[in-house]
This record gives sequence, C-alpha cells and structure tokens, in this order.
Amino acid sequence: MDDCIFCKIAAGTIGTLAYEDDEVAAFDDLNPQAPVHVLIVPKKHITRISDVTDGPDACLMGKILVVANRIAAERGISADGYRIVINCNEGAGQSVWHVHFHLLGGRQMGWPPG
Repeated sequence: MDDCIFCKIAAGTIGTLAYEDDEVAAFDDLNPQAPVHVLIVPKKHITRISDVTDGPDACLMGKILVVANRIAAERGISADGYRIVINCNEGAGQSVWHVHFHLLGGRQMGWPPG
C-alpha cells in the first residue's frame, strides 16, 4: 500500500530495520513505552488483526511470534519476561492501519494493561 508508513519502513525505503526477512520486518518504536519496544510487522499489508484469514496469513502471524522470541533473546529480555501486544481498531488503540505487534520488555509490566 503506497501511503502506509509501516509498508514503507518494512520495504526499507525509510527508517532503520532491527530485523528483516522475506516476510517480516521489525524496527524500534519512535515513542517507546518500555526500555525495549520493537514493532514487528508483516511485509504484506494487512490492515488489522481481525482481517487475518486462515492459511497463509495465519502462518505469517505465527512466524511473527517466532521473530518476536528471537528479538527478545537478542535484546536480553527473554529471562525476565516480555509482553507482546496487538491493538485492533481505534477503541483498542490502533493508530496505524497495518497489523503490528508491539514487543515490550526491560521493565516490570503491570496488570491489567491499559
């Protein structure tokens, strides 16, 4: 999608990637909410998590979780713990219309979130 900021970042045309493969890209959040705050996105434009379908999209979401685990280990937050957050639609806080997973860690997380 030409006007999607996350598509542009995932394509490498702007910003700096922390991780990239053929299907997934990751980059540090510009407004971090924790010492480690990485956004992980599919390179395929999917507007919201509720648009994910069975089959290839479902496999891609699983791959993103594997990438999140890898980044958590690389950033040194695996042992103490981390949180993965996906917001769906405005009421949940989604502000960029491209599926993205927030990987948060490096501090104590409260419950309930939000």
